Amino acid sequence: MPSKLNDPAPAIVLVTGISGFLGGHIAKQLLAAGYHVRGSVRSIGVCDRIRRQLCPDTATEAVSFVQADLCSDAGWDVALRGCRFVIHTASPFPATLPKDANLMIRTARDGTLRVLRAAHEAGVARVVLTSSIAATNHGNGQAPFTENDWTDPASARATPYYRSKTLAEQAAWTLAKETGLDLAVINPATIFGPLLGPEHGTSVGLIRQMMSGQLRRVPRFGFSVVDVRDAADAHVRAMTHPDASGQRFIVGGRFFWLRELAAVLARSFPAHAAHLPSGEVPDWMVRAMAPFSARSRMIVHELSRDLSVSAAKAQRILNWKARPDEDCIRATAQSLIGHGLIAAA
Repeated sequence: MPSKLNDPAPAIVLVTGISGFLGGHIAKQLLAAGYHVRGSVRSIGVCDRIRRQLCPDTATEAVSFVQADLCSDAGWDVALRGCRFVIHTASPFPATLPKDANLMIRTARDGTLRVLRAAHEAGVARVVLTSSIAATNHGNGQAPFTENDWTDPASARATPYYRSKTLAEQAAWTLAKETGLDLAVINPATIFGPLLGPEHGTSVGLIRQMMSGQLRRVPRFGFSVVDVRDAADAHVRAMTHPDASGQRFIVGGRFFWLRELAAVLARSFPAHAAHLPSGEVPDWMVRAMAPFSARSRMIVHELSRDLSVSAAKAQRILNWKARPDEDCIRATAQSLIGHGLIAAA
């Protein structure tokens, strides 16, 4: 039986989380490649805004929307009707520790299983799941972390977000093994890059805080980065590459300490340099603050820890290539200025 992955007929791709940073860029690249995109949204009221961001210069019937919620079975059969592929990006991402960690974890895990079960029942050719290096970097491994590494959900290092991504991905692999669902997983690093609109999430919000003078000093904490356009490209490549089936792929580049991130911004936007962080908070002080600060508790176990990753597998199998690492940092700041979210100096 011929594979449905590269069937020449026009394909419909369901993109969950299409209103999000990554989901929007994935949809934009799929449309540019000639796919029809169906986006799942919790509220139909956001559809006009998303359509304008995806297709600012032309009206198109290649993008449509369906209402479906990760917490409900309703709507997913309709969302998947006629789809050849699913790219599942939707997942909760809190800016600080959630009040109900178990609820967030259940939403991520059960929502993923709900989408994957519906995809299996609909007979899709492949599901590409967005996981995270949050599911690789916080276990017993050592940097640079690879796809062989897993976060330990029982570890004190595993914040609710890290646990949610790890448990959701592990549940997805279990379901795929049980049902025969063709699954590929992308584990992006911390995502930066240009915004499609003024709405933004936690990672972009960090750059906004830095550029606006809200962070005078930063902890000795860091992460690997990836441009949202490159993360989207990895999803699109994994969707049809025959060797992506049953594989997880880390996509990320250089590891930056927060002070190094600030230095890139200062060099690139000298008029904003006075607003940027100019020093580091000692580890002992962050640990002392942790009992009273949710933000400190989120990073206290990763202070001064190298959390760099290797994207060699994605480069080798998917022929994935990333932009220069500093470009995504600069693009984020420029986009924030362009959308009026940071005052132009």
